[in-house]
Amino acid sequence: METGSFDLITNVLIILVCLGSVATLYALISPLLEGDVLKKRMTGITNERENMRKSRLDELDNQGKQGLRSETKGFVKTLVDNLSLERLLAAPDLKDKLSQAGLRGQRPIYLFYMFRLIMPIALFLFGIIYFVLLNPFDWRMMQSLVAAFSMMLLGYYAPGMFIKNKAGKRIGSISPVFPDALDLLLICVESGMSIEMAFGKVATEMAENSIELAEEFSLTTAELSYLQSRRQAYENLGRRNDHVGIRAVSTALIQSERYGTPLGSTLRTMADENRQMRVLAAEKKAAGLPAKLTVPMIVFFLPVLFIVVLTPAAMRLKANLG
Repeated sequence: METGSFDLITNVLIILVCLGSVATLYALISPLLEGDVLKKRMTGITNERENMRKSRLDELDNQGKQGLRSETKGFVKTLVDNLSLERLLAAPDLKDKLSQAGLRGQRPIYLFYMFRLIMPIALFLFGIIYFVLLNPFDWRMMQSLVAAFSMMLLGYYAPGMFIKNKAGKRIGSISPVFPDALDLLLICVESGMSIEMAFGKVATEMAENSIELAEEFSLTTAELSYLQSRRQAYENLGRRNDHVGIRAVSTALIQSERYGTPLGSTLRTMADENRQMRVLAAEKKAAGLPAKLTVPMIVFFLPVLFIVVLTPAAMRLKANLG
């Protein structure tokens, strides 16, 4: 029994070491494979703007009628449509969540449903082969089946967790520089620029500090140019970014557009509020730092301290006892 427990602990440690090695290699190699991120983002915004322009022109040309051109479907789209995965694996507010993660268009939606279909099946088969057939941990049949079903559930929720994590990282890079962007936007508006030109200018200036924020402002510029109402563009800005400050700015811009309130005073107030929110967020992180350092200090610092302090005393005691 002791040998089996030792083998189990050894296998778990080997798996953790392998996972840590893979994560470390991915963290080191992934920045080298990204290339020019700003160029890719701006190219995507240009394509999005061109699509909006074409969509607007098609709407004006067709005047509500359906086009005669047939739409070509890829393999993923055909699979999702034929299996009715959008209805079978329905995810609430999927388009908004993908937009918050920086994934726009129809392709990420179809890829999401495809992965939500394939990953549970693939991980369940892997769990059956690894935990039931190979059974390296000498588990009972029920324990192996529970592990296999847990792998299946992990595969079902993994795409959603990936999108949520990507959206969190994206908003985390936008939040610190958003008050500075509002200050620049205020300067541009008070200098006499239109709101479209102001968003475009700020997007260019903020590209070095936050590519994601530059992407959002560029997309807002395109929507202000091609959508029928500015209110829709402001609503889309708040919907694409799950952040209290950005949603408040979106609401303030809508109210300014609707009631004709001065845009400069609105932006100045929003910049002050977002700057205060940034300070509060920094203070919150600083206040939570001691609690986060408790476990690392207990695990890594105290054992080394005990070794340094007690080893000379143990050596003297051993020499005296002879």
